[in-house]
Amino acid sequence: MSDFLGIHGTALALREQRLQLLAANIANADTPGYQAQDLDFTHALGAALRPSAEAGDPIAAAAEAARYTRPSSQPSLDGNTVDGDLENAVFAQAVLEYRASMSFVESKVRGMLTAITGQ
Repeated sequence: MSDFLGIHGTALALREQRLQLLAANIANADTPGYQAQDLDFTHALGAALRPSAEAGDPIAAAAEAARYTRPSSQPSLDGNTVDGDLENAVFAQAVLEYRASMSFVESKVRGMLTAITGQ
């Protein structure tokens, strides 16, 4: 993400990646053997903000490094670790966090437009 948006742009991109993982969990709730995935947001954000000599997308690399398999809260005969109620609650919280990050980005852009136009 650009330096213009600072930490907020990076956070927004990582929150989007987390939402995609959580949506995949919900979509695969009935898939035998599917292992629920999540993203350690704090770890991913720290990794994405650290300068790296690696080429490529630092946000995608940080998200992949912070990805983990969530342990099952209940045993299942088919090996699926998705708990529908837990996934829906975690997804709802992640949506709120995404909206908060979006508000920060919108505020930053609005401030820059005000500075540019002088209004």
